[in-house]
Amino acid sequence: MSSSSEAFPDDVTAAVRRAGTSTVGSLFLAQARRNPSAVAIDDGAQSFTYGALAERVLRLSHVLEEHGIGPSDRVTVLSENRGEYLEIFLAAACVGATVACLSTRITLPELSHCVALAAPRVGFTSPRQRETFEKSGFVGPTLVFGDAYEAALATATPIAGAERDVDPELPLLILYTSGTTGLPKGALVSHRAEIVRNLVVRAEFGVTGDEAFVAWSPLNHMGAVDNSLGALMSGGKVIVVDGFDRTRLAEIVRSEALGWLLLMPGMVGAFATELERLGVKPRGVKLCGVMADLVPKVQIAKITELLGAPYANTFGATETGCPPCSANLLPIGRSPTRLSKEQSRFCEIKLVDAEGFEVPDGTPGELCMRGPTLFSGYFRAPEATAHDFRGGWFHMGDVFVRNPDRTLDFVDRVKYLIKSGGENIYPAEIERVLLAEPRVADAAVVRQKDERWGEVPVAFVAARDPSLTAEVLFERCRAELARYKQPKEIHFIAFEDFPRSASGKIQRHELEKRSKP
Repeated sequence: MSSSSEAFPDDVTAAVRRAGTSTVGSLFLAQARRNPSAVAIDDGAQSFTYGALAERVLRLSHVLEEHGIGPSDRVTVLSENRGEYLEIFLAAACVGATVACLSTRITLPELSHCVALAAPRVGFTSPRQRETFEKSGFVGPTLVFGDAYEAALATATPIAGAERDVDPELPLLILYTSGTTGLPKGALVSHRAEIVRNLVVRAEFGVTGDEAFVAWSPLNHMGAVDNSLGALMSGGKVIVVDGFDRTRLAEIVRSEALGWLLLMPGMVGAFATELERLGVKPRGVKLCGVMADLVPKVQIAKITELLGAPYANTFGATETGCPPCSANLLPIGRSPTRLSKEQSRFCEIKLVDAEGFEVPDGTPGELCMRGPTLFSGYFRAPEATAHDFRGGWFHMGDVFVRNPDRTLDFVDRVKYLIKSGGENIYPAEIERVLLAEPRVADAAVVRQKDERWGEVPVAFVAARDPSLTAEVLFERCRAELARYKQPKEIHFIAFEDFPRSASGKIQRHELEKRSKP
């Protein structure tokens, strides 16, 4: 250890630390200086090179500062996917502000809660969402995309000294997490976390700056925002699409060299059908898909064959990025026999029991993680943050089993258990059996109250073939599941009737309302 006489003077220490840090904003501006003529954003309505986008971002940064926005101040956005959404991220990054990303799919009470929680000082919205935003309870100045927004940029001067001295530990984003109960929590994601999430994707999946990213899933969610910012920090193009427009996405696959093509559960089969209908021959896709556990295996085989790209066998979260368990890919054209996960190389993990002790291999335990992609806690929720970060590890609330080969198998969520006659039942165990039937398009299992057992599992199934019967599925369950885990009822519903979050996850609490009391 150095003695005090050997320590650097304070000003030198500060200079060394500053030289060793970058932010999302500074890395984007570095790409703009490196290759100003490269296309940065194309949202169909307009396209901007890195040079032009940097000019707009620095003008918008001035607009924010004119409204008194600086480090740690919050702004908010309610909009469908548009190029302006990314401009707000980058401008906030340049001045050290935080963007509270609002969902267009939540109820008005939930939206009002999210606005009140973040307490933003400036709002942005699109003409399509303006009326809803005006009902959200936000009372500050609002810029509406279109004429008002463009006029504000046109009259602003790009900020001088573009690279503000922004601490990379400052939060850049508030991403609202959707739970099965209660109101959304705001996960704080720092510049540091966004930068490392980008590096992890590029290191583990081999995505390069020459490959475009398609931001079609909501820009208020981790998948689109992490990868969009990652592309803009790496010199890549972001193609912005307003939602799951399968025909537009298919044409992009035909014409663009893509890195990671995100495909959410529930949309894989429909996109495969569209690719076949249009006879699309991909220009090149590095990898596709997310959350393989929630996708029928036959669909994984089909979409990888059509795209000529392996499927990303991911397990991450808003709070963690792609880690902790997203390191392996499922091969092209094969229906996987197992969906075991590999630990990401840029994090530490452990599996623990309810008392916090590590469990042996083969025993279910809650997955805990630490590493530089982690978020910085929940905004204005110290108790929830303290609980989830207890012991210096982030407790994910997800149960896994470690196999002898060190891979990990997802079991289910800690917080969604079916307690039947003293036994714990994880819905995913039953869903895997149901999804193994080729005639099942999707399936979800929820709990139902029962006088004898307390709770029992019931299943909701979307069939791709009208010949499928409940008896066929009951027989599969009898063959592969312990008796207490077998669903007591199977309800057939339309694929479109599954209630889903913006990330494509089925919302079990909504399905519970449809089962008998």
